[in-house]
Amino acid sequence: MKLTMLGTGNAMVSKIYNTCFLLEEAEQYLLVDGGGGNRIFERLHNAGVDDLTKIRDIIVTHTHMDHVLGVLWVIRSICQKMNSDNYTGELNVYAHDEAIAIIRQMTELLMIEKQTRFIGKQVHLIPVEHGQTIPLLGHPVTFFDTGSTKTKQFGFTMEYAPGQKLTCLGDEPYKECERPYAQGSTWLMHEAFCLHGQADLFKPYEKHHSTVRDAARLAKELQVENLLLYHTEEVTIDNRRKLYYEEARQFFDKGIYIPEDMESIELSSDRKA
Repeated sequence: MKLTMLGTGNAMVSKIYNTCFLLEEAEQYLLVDGGGGNRIFERLHNAGVDDLTKIRDIIVTHTHMDHVLGVLWVIRSICQKMNSDNYTGELNVYAHDEAIAIIRQMTELLMIEKQTRFIGKQVHLIPVEHGQTIPLLGHPVTFFDTGSTKTKQFGFTMEYAPGQKLTCLGDEPYKECERPYAQGSTWLMHEAFCLHGQADLFKPYEKHHSTVRDAARLAKELQVENLLLYHTEEVTIDNRRKLYYEEARQFFDKGIYIPEDMESIELSSDRKA
């Protein structure tokens, strides 16, 4: 299982791309969120996905602009390919019920009939419920409500190998309701808006986000094996990895990953690609 971070930044970044990522196994792909625009095509191309027919499943965590707009571009492009018979089979988009309703409405408002006619036929907008498990990439994926304080948001956990699981907590700080899914994760994906030492500058708590220190302390408490930090500021981008690692290492002594945009990680081997 390979994870490629298509983007690692928060909503307002311009030097890097908004947080979204790709999971790949046996030449099958699962896209998680899409960032805030059509730069998603560039990101997919750079990840080796030149042909969107390889995208068969998409997870949308929530409908903030920096997560959902790129997904709409992907749906639009795939519908165009279907219209010209260049995409056979089906596309499945998974999200909670409120997100699915908004995505459906936005496709109706922003796309033309020769594209939208595939919605519900070959493009399936599938609402998932808290605690529901479905197979994706051949592995069980369980969705859960993150208890967001802003907009309804679902995270998920995937058992990608026996006894190994990847858990994505979305882009808000951990809530205790997520413990059954996050506890003991092989990989925990957690947002880290900034260094704790720069909290006065970036004000993460006012924005319902957390710091690197917060995420590292949580990883230790939850007894995870690897902590992956994303959804960050970009002011420190030139040395973000070094600074974030140094702060996280003070509180968590296992695997710490601060990926750059377009960086891949081999989950099963704990090695960077």
